[in-house]
Amino acid sequence: MRKNLFALAFMILSALPSLAQIDLHSHAITKGYLDYIKANGAEMDEGFPIPAWDAEQHIAFMDKAGIQTAVLTMPAPQPYFGDAKASAAVCRSYNEECAALKARYSGRFLFCATLPLPDVPHALEEARYALEVLGADGVKLATNSYGQYLGDPALDTLMAYLNQQNAVIILHPHKPSAVNAQLIADVPLASYEYLAETTRTVLNMVAHNVLVRYPNLKVVVPHCGSFLPNALPRFRSLMPVMVKQGIMQPVDVDANLFHLYYDLAGAPTDEVIDALLTITTTDHILYGSDYPYVAEPVLISGKQALESRLASHGLNPKDIFTDNARRLFGENLPLRQYGERIVRLAEIEVEPAFLEEYMTFAKEVGETSVKVEPGVLTLFSMQAKEDPCKIYILEIYADQEAYQSHIQTAHFKKYKEGTVKMVKSLKLIDVNPLAGMIK
Repeated sequence: MRKNLFALAFMILSALPSLAQIDLHSHAITKGYLDYIKANGAEMDEGFPIPAWDAEQHIAFMDKAGIQTAVLTMPAPQPYFGDAKASAAVCRSYNEECAALKARYSGRFLFCATLPLPDVPHALEEARYALEVLGADGVKLATNSYGQYLGDPALDTLMAYLNQQNAVIILHPHKPSAVNAQLIADVPLASYEYLAETTRTVLNMVAHNVLVRYPNLKVVVPHCGSFLPNALPRFRSLMPVMVKQGIMQPVDVDANLFHLYYDLAGAPTDEVIDALLTITTTDHILYGSDYPYVAEPVLISGKQALESRLASHGLNPKDIFTDNARRLFGENLPLRQYGERIVRLAEIEVEPAFLEEYMTFAKEVGETSVKVEPGVLTLFSMQAKEDPCKIYILEIYADQEAYQSHIQTAHFKKYKEGTVKMVKSLKLIDVNPLAGMIK
């Protein structure tokens, strides 16, 4: 029995992905936000339905994919329909819900606050509240808010405040302010216009020297840099002509680009990665899933393919999936650096009269621990066929800190105190699984 359990432990450990990975591109779709969008008839504004979202389902996906923490942002469309106060109220409610999710699921979620643009005074007020009161980890900005593109001088007061806060800004494309309705019905926004839209707003920020004037900002560009690898060479070649004609002021393109980061949500093919590396360095590339807008199986298989593809481009998967995001968010990212995993075999003999009651306790603590504790990787219980009162539990923890945290939880203490009279004997064996034991 022990030998088989040790083999099982090795197989489980081999299959477990790293739990320190960070997803920079995911969305929370709260009921209040969705109700407001539907009330204004805007649920199809972006050309496709807004998907359902649930925090626990999101965490279940993260666990399957090996993602420790996801950064939540509001999706498109922007909740503004001419009433600035109503928009501000929706954004306030959304940010408070995200802050509550971050607190409830400690270590699993960060959030970048949404702002009620294009109304700049309300947006500035909400930025202060979100960053200074709610503890937001940055802000999410739409590429344009009903025609107000990032780089617009009207946003300078907001950018100055965000600069004072050393803010992380996550960009997300929204429908362009002027677009052919039939065209976006035939060719989905996400396939072309989102990439063009992101490129458009980043170039507008560069043209207005935003990231040089506000050098503490750190801006995450979505979808593998969009069309920037193609557009930037043209922008550089055209700028001297535009400056000579007096149409624009000279700007330091490279100094602006220095503050840009890029997530790999979308389709990071070999060609796309090669193109992205022409405009940035490996320490500014981050993983993004775009959950829940892509089906879970597609995201998981795509992530696995990406992990194996990165090395061929000279990229370290640990940098892309973990370390670059840690440097970006710094102390805002409450992640453990997992050390050596703990693998333990518990041999338990239960008093026959309490066997059924004990199994109920064991099932409850096992399911709860794995569900709510990121550091509890496996609690796998079994009975010996020859003697059902002999119970074996395979326990795998991310590290010593995860184990110590586990034994302090209310559900473990309930199990321990509730079963003390039921257990005849208990033996804990720390093990090192061996590959040679697997057939």
